[in-house]
Amino acid sequence: MDARNVEREKHSYVFGPVPSRRLGRSLGVDLVPFKTCSYDCIYCQLGETTNKTVEIKNSVPLDIVIDQIKAKLEFKPDYITLSGSGEPTLCAHISELISRIKSITDVPVAVLTNGSLLWLPQVRKSLLMADLVVPSLDAGSGEIFEYINRPHKSITFDNMLSGLIEFSKEFKGQLWLEVFLLAGVNTTEVQISKLREAILAISPDRVQINTVTRPPAKEFAQKVPQSQLEEIAKKLYDKAEVIADYRHVHNQSDFSVICGDVLTLLKRRPCSVEDISEGLGIHKNEVVKYIEELLSKGDIESRLQNKKTYYLASNC
Repeated sequence: MDARNVEREKHSYVFGPVPSRRLGRSLGVDLVPFKTCSYDCIYCQLGETTNKTVEIKNSVPLDIVIDQIKAKLEFKPDYITLSGSGEPTLCAHISELISRIKSITDVPVAVLTNGSLLWLPQVRKSLLMADLVVPSLDAGSGEIFEYINRPHKSITFDNMLSGLIEFSKEFKGQLWLEVFLLAGVNTTEVQISKLREAILAISPDRVQINTVTRPPAKEFAQKVPQSQLEEIAKKLYDKAEVIADYRHVHNQSDFSVICGDVLTLLKRRPCSVEDISEGLGIHKNEVVKYIEELLSKGDIESRLQNKKTYYLASNC
């Protein structure tokens, strides 16, 4: 077995396609090591950041990533999505990867980013070939930004916001802004007004409003009721939509089969996301999709033990 095959067996950089609330069938590409991020958001579905950094470096073997994408194209994804289990703009290869993807397929390329590094010209430039970029904006003030996103010490609210504004001027593709709302934190009239002001300055093509639907990194990060999300959407932006709890794509047969496998495993014993990933040989980012669906149906429940979340079948 040659070196490339050895590496391919060791690590899968591509996962899915998985149902996405915003992108249909999304073929995910993981560009950085697990939980390597410039933020440590209190709501993160993948847990706390273990490597908070702003160091941009080469972290994936592009030839292998391209090979893995080619192998998945037969499943006809709606998007190839650069995201994964950390902040994708920390990958120095991202611009080259987008270019190489476009040379092998006409499937549009989306980038899901926290937007924290767009104040750097080289980061903005690296995303210009993408078809869709979805950055995050969870706060309209520095105080709430620090509380929710817990950014790397080198990232200020003003820099982050200026980066989003500059990128919106330079980028020719679709720019959708995700706003993650937390009960009692960024949902007050004052904070909604500040968020609206920031959004108007960015002028995205869409604003997508989300809230907690999976167990967050911090238990005190609480979801906002659907009715309140709808009311806030009207106040935030004329092109705002609520995407939280949007699961009609989860009815796809391939999703249901693997979802059943996860439930069968959890009927045997409680498992963490990592346990499920290793036990079924699927990516952690896929696992959280199945967990979300099973939690919403009441088929499973979560328990916190030794600061780690475990899942088990209900009534077990």
